[in-house]
Amino acid sequence: MEYIKTEIAGVFIIEPRVFNDARGYFMEAWKEAEFNEHIGPVKFIQDNESKSSYGVLRGLHYQKGAYSQAKLVRVIKGRVLDVAVDIRKSSPTFGKHVMVELSEDNKRQFFIPRGFAHGFLVLSEEAIFTYKVDNPYMPSQEAGVRWNDPELAIEWPIDPAVVQTSEKDLKQPLLKEAEIFE
Repeated sequence: MEYIKTEIAGVFIIEPRVFNDARGYFMEAWKEAEFNEHIGPVKFIQDNESKSSYGVLRGLHYQKGAYSQAKLVRVIKGRVLDVAVDIRKSSPTFGKHVMVELSEDNKRQFFIPRGFAHGFLVLSEEAIFTYKVDNPYMPSQEAGVRWNDPELAIEWPIDPAVVQTSEKDLKQPLLKEAEIFE
């Protein structure tokens, strides 16, 4: 696998080696020793999966305090635009984001450390999105930032009128009003 550093320290794009032949393909999607060598030890404890249709935007989500989560995300079917926003107030990249397209074709993965809000937009007819987390979901500690906060300047590539999101996500605070990491 190739571990590609991004403009925000600690956030990585991971490109697996894919072996194709007449039968299909094979790839290693996770290799702990290699991951630890390039990124560092992260003890993933749970795998999650979601299915969404075109225009669905999930995020920008995070968990607070001791329940914050590192994530390793990828797409099994379809295509999404995935975004990680640095919400660590003391960080030199506070409020900045990294955006990457993840798809069943490019098989890229995206590592997002603790201290980031995360979201994705489905660009294909449907997408199956899977991710590993290093901390359990704790409803009382969930938080978010509004996906279309002008301060974040995220250039989502579809008309905002087409975006489908939850009622909860529509009510998320702007970054300047959100509960963030120190």
